[in-house]
Amino acid sequence: MPSPHVSVLLADITTLEVDAVVNAANNRMRGGGGVDGAIHRAGGPAVLEECIARFPNGLATGDAGYTTAGLMPAKWVVHTVGPNFTAGQTDRALLESCYRRSLEVADELAARSIAFPLISAGIYGWPLEDAARVAVRAVTSASTRVEDVQFAAFNEEAYGLLLAEVEDLS
Repeated sequence: MPSPHVSVLLADITTLEVDAVVNAANNRMRGGGGVDGAIHRAGGPAVLEECIARFPNGLATGDAGYTTAGLMPAKWVVHTVGPNFTAGQTDRALLESCYRRSLEVADELAARSIAFPLISAGIYGWPLEDAARVAVRAVTSASTRVEDVQFAAFNEEAYGLLLAEVEDLS
């Protein structure tokens, strides 16, 4: 399978017109701060209702699952639980798994386009430069039918780091 086209945007992930947006969720799958809170607010109550129904026991770190996107332009939200670096979850394989599992879920949904935040790089404290490196390398090395991957950077620094990683692939 060819690698997906990868682009980087300085954007609010909740506004992107893609098949699926990825939510950097917590294990409980009941909403939270950062990207998680923004997605739940933008998607409306349907996102939380489906999280409760589909994930009564939450999700393990590194795993992913989906719900409706509710009121957002996307069709689905792919929820993934990133490692909490600040709390001592420093295994890079867990972070890589978030991207790989998200793409596997997107494939199950027949999604052709997906937008990722920089997973674990906010409140979970994963070092930004390494988070960008893991994100781009995990996505470009994955076997997926997704054709278009967008990284929605939350600030200029994240945007620059992601863009540098993408340009290094060329």
